[in-house]
Amino acid sequence: MVKILMGLAAAVVIAVGGVFGFEFYTQHRITSEVEAAFEQLRAGGGKASHGKVSFDLKSRTVTIADIKTESATQPPVTMKIASVVALGVGQPDTGRLSADSIEATDTEIGVSIAGAGRGNIAYKVPRLVMKDYSGPASLQRPQASASVIDAYRSALEQFASVSVTSLEAPRVTGTIDFGAPMSGEFTYSGTALRDIKAGKIATMQVERADFTVNTQQAGKPDKMTGEILNLASRDFDAAAVAAVLDPQKANDGQYYRLYGKTTAGPYTVTSALGLRMRVDEMALDEVGARPSRLQFPALLTALQAAGTAPPSPAQTRELMEKVATIYESMRIGTAEMRGLSAETPQGPFKLAAIRFNLEDGKVGEFAVEGLDTGTPKGPLKLGRFALKSLDIANFMRISAQFAGPGQPPSPELIAGLFPLIQGVEIKGVTAPFKNTGKFVNLDGFDVNWGQFVGPIPSKVRLTAKITTPVDATDPSMKTLVAAGLDTLSADGDIGAEWTEAARSFVVDVPKLEIGGLVKASARIALANVPRQVFSANAAQAIGAAAQIEAGAIELTLRDLGSVDLGVVQYARAQNVSRDAARKAIVENIMASSQHVASANPDAEAAVQALARFVESPGQTLVIKLTPLGKVPAMQLFQMLKTDPLLALAQFRIEASTGL
Repeated sequence: MVKILMGLAAAVVIAVGGVFGFEFYTQHRITSEVEAAFEQLRAGGGKASHGKVSFDLKSRTVTIADIKTESATQPPVTMKIASVVALGVGQPDTGRLSADSIEATDTEIGVSIAGAGRGNIAYKVPRLVMKDYSGPASLQRPQASASVIDAYRSALEQFASVSVTSLEAPRVTGTIDFGAPMSGEFTYSGTALRDIKAGKIATMQVERADFTVNTQQAGKPDKMTGEILNLASRDFDAAAVAAVLDPQKANDGQYYRLYGKTTAGPYTVTSALGLRMRVDEMALDEVGARPSRLQFPALLTALQAAGTAPPSPAQTRELMEKVATIYESMRIGTAEMRGLSAETPQGPFKLAAIRFNLEDGKVGEFAVEGLDTGTPKGPLKLGRFALKSLDIANFMRISAQFAGPGQPPSPELIAGLFPLIQGVEIKGVTAPFKNTGKFVNLDGFDVNWGQFVGPIPSKVRLTAKITTPVDATDPSMKTLVAAGLDTLSADGDIGAEWTEAARSFVVDVPKLEIGGLVKASARIALANVPRQVFSANAAQAIGAAAQIEAGAIELTLRDLGSVDLGVVQYARAQNVSRDAARKAIVENIMASSQHVASANPDAEAAVQALARFVESPGQTLVIKLTPLGKVPAMQLFQMLKTDPLLALAQFRIEASTGL
């Protein structure tokens, strides 16, 4: 919309450019100056003509009829204006002209799109009014270029020399026609740009925008209608946009602020296929771009080269690379949608908010909050879902490598996806549990990874808290059901980190609690862990794993009811009292200690500690394992499968219990 109004402003400048000189009151002189301005357009390769030029000395009014222009770009942009009337014209300074107001009537603009997505866009503006205009007395000659980008940049540079208190278009209508894929019409009402000076627009607003679009959805025709209310934007900088598009700044890596905060809403849309959607408010803040990465000309060239035929793998990679650089060129401080609701054929849903930011091709956080929808088994609610540090630009580059036909992606290529996102957060989920009418509650799930060695993360942390119903139909849950448990909760915090300087890898579990049953913590260390273990090449990683040695292991287990649960189950199975069941379990454990002691005397102390743990409810069991020497981890894993006691014999075992 801003492009169109700036284009109209440029057309108006053409209409009145060069009108006032020392002898502005001379009709012949005015006609000559107007013709000279139009000749400058023709000299740039375009077409420009006008009808009668008249001047009223008393009211200082210039009227120009029947203006027609056609740009030199391919395809061209055409413009027609029935008349332009400038009131209260004057020449405050040499080379400048002013007007109290300038009004253009019955303006029509036509834009054609070339390439694979060829089509046409047309605008009609019945009335356009500018107040307190001041601008150059003559136009710069436009570049003789067929590039739409060059033409747009030239118009922006011309626009930067104009000041206007307000520019208003009560009504703008238009049509789009891209053939079968998409066609439609739209209307803007109450469009106003205010405080235009030095290429900056303080505020832009559209009171209402209505549209109707005809599309094809999965082979089915669809008609979508909608409206957007209260569209407003602040601090648009045309000079910054021109700088970003300037080929002379192709190596300029700094961000240019294009505009400040933009808001709109409510926004509603209805589809003939059954979709009805509403967004209460949309906001976009602090939008910028940097010239070194913004390559619109290269992207347009790639699109045109692709044509209508399906692109080859090489063309796909080239196109994705160009799009990736566009993402890397843009900066968005905050983008947000609030109060989203929809009616779909599958049922209604609501979202409280969607928000993200963007810089250097990366989304710092993409978050969805307040989801409320339905499923065939019951309602589903989500408090928050967030992706952290999402690298969109490199995701597009890597995904383009999957385009090779008949070539399965290599493990290295798949591993390259890991660094593109560095965390997931989920909070406040309530979901139906099968067809029971009960619900699973996920209070929180947060996983983060980083400290990459190549594409493989060497640091990860997971925290989660969940409560789920106990499924009475699941045979593995019979013990819990028999104990009267109808829900089961878990609350855990698990982390793992490799330290290159120490060549150590530590798995740390500060908390793992199964609600009402047991609470545990653990720390498992591995030594002599080489960097090559994190290779995306499986053979290299397996070969390096042979160097890994077992380190210290510490396990803490606190009984919250699990021992009593086991005792009750044993008592029922053996048809004995609970005390008898507990005594029998302890005796069985102690009996095994003699066999264990023959293989590892330290293990006997551990077995006895386990017996004390069972004997008294609410006990805390602590077990520490320290390697007696170098214990290759791969060899230890094999021993655990074939001879667990021999595996334990490689460690000094310390065990204790207490309340």
